[in-house]
Amino acid sequence: MTACAIEPEAAPGDRAPEVGCSITADGAYAARLALDGDCWFPERWTLDGPEPYAVPLPGNQPEEPGTEVQPMGDGRVLIRRPTDGRHVFSLLYPTGPGTGEVLLGAVECPDEDASLRLLPPAPGGEKAYALAVGRRSSTLWLVAGGAFGPERLAEIPGRCSGGVWLDHAGRMLALDREVGGRTKTVVVDLGRGGEVSPFLQITEGSDDRLLLADPDSGLLLIRSDAPSPGEDRLGWGVLGSTLPVRFPECLRVPDCSVTPFAIQPGLVLMPESCGVALRVDGPMGGWVGLWRPDRRQVHHLPAPAGWLAGAGLWTRDGVLQLPYATAEMPCGLAQVAAPSGEAGEAVPEGGPGDDGTAVRAASGAAARAAGEPADEPSQPDPPEPVVARPVPLREAPLGRLVTN
Repeated sequence: MTACAIEPEAAPGDRAPEVGCSITADGAYAARLALDGDCWFPERWTLDGPEPYAVPLPGNQPEEPGTEVQPMGDGRVLIRRPTDGRHVFSLLYPTGPGTGEVLLGAVECPDEDASLRLLPPAPGGEKAYALAVGRRSSTLWLVAGGAFGPERLAEIPGRCSGGVWLDHAGRMLALDREVGGRTKTVVVDLGRGGEVSPFLQITEGSDDRLLLADPDSGLLLIRSDAPSPGEDRLGWGVLGSTLPVRFPECLRVPDCSVTPFAIQPGLVLMPESCGVALRVDGPMGGWVGLWRPDRRQVHHLPAPAGWLAGAGLWTRDGVLQLPYATAEMPCGLAQVAAPSGEAGEAVPEGGPGDDGTAVRAASGAAARAAGEPADEPSQPDPPEPVVARPVPLREAPLGRLVTN
């Protein structure tokens, strides 16, 4: 399973805890901050059983703004609590009616302009990482799974953001680094002492960011202003491919922001067939988009009531699972099948209030809000020329910028 979502970061202390959730790389567990009245508390979800269920993990007092939680592969929950220029890390676990806590240690950020946040869950679920961003450099920390508490792994020149795992071993980490006013994606090799190397540069003067990656197929989701200077566009490429990065026109939704949050795993050597889940936010609210690189159309579906926006995961069978919480169902997973066939129709499989007809009607409304016909069949892109020798993505030319 593949899951991911990183929201634009606000300054610590300027916002309430994030309402969304974090999901382990294998999809077994999730964690979020839940609300009880006016009080925030950690909650762990178990997702790999017959039915999802939640276990509350409240502490001795409510959590403060800026707190983050992340599930570990063994079912414990990592929590980061900011306090007086320090970030304290602990592991939480249920102990009958109470909550057990193992203190891991703290990371100090004496620079007032510095921020620290957890990176997406690492493959394997045994380790967790955090990124501290200062004025001129960024520091990568191992905050769980080390031998002696938090360990400083690497200092990277420039201000880094993002965070995408490129392999199943949890060794290659991609970060978006800003240097000299331009942002390019670099790779940090944790197996070689945090060695940094370039990864994504479409043109010298463009801002290029990596949003998602699937280690099985090599499919990459990219945001760049290379095809339209000054305007960010969503594009896709394949790691090691001979083909250039492409920016489909269908991924531009007027007056809306479009953010990919999950890629269908397991399709080795078939990146064009991978389902991609998109979060679409606009004046009419938010919804879910489903797309495949070999289709010209995004299929817009209503988000389930109570969706933990931006969170979701694909099964290897091509079913998108969206976690949601409502008063009637405090821990639920809505399911939608990946687009298939020439029309690429998404098939709702379940969710709150889903009777099929309502989903299709709301899907048409979402499509109209996106400025697209609701039922227009998609057509595959014409085949691209194939070159025998694969090249790294950063060296691929910026050709055929827009596909319709």
